[in-house]
Amino acid sequence: MARSSTRPVVRLKSTAGTGVTYLTRKSRLNDPDRLVLRKYDPVARAHVLFREER
Repeated sequence: MARSSTRPVVRLKSTAGTGVTYLTRKSRLNDPDRLVLRKYDPVARAHVLFREER
């Protein structure tokens, strides 16, 4: 089964400037804008915002 282009893999990069990234999938239909999630940054040892980078 082929991967769908409506749910692409996106890379989330920490806004704390530590260089930590997460990989996830998002729905282009529900979230057409850049994705922003609050996740744990192990280098900063805190929950920070992670923004989608292209």
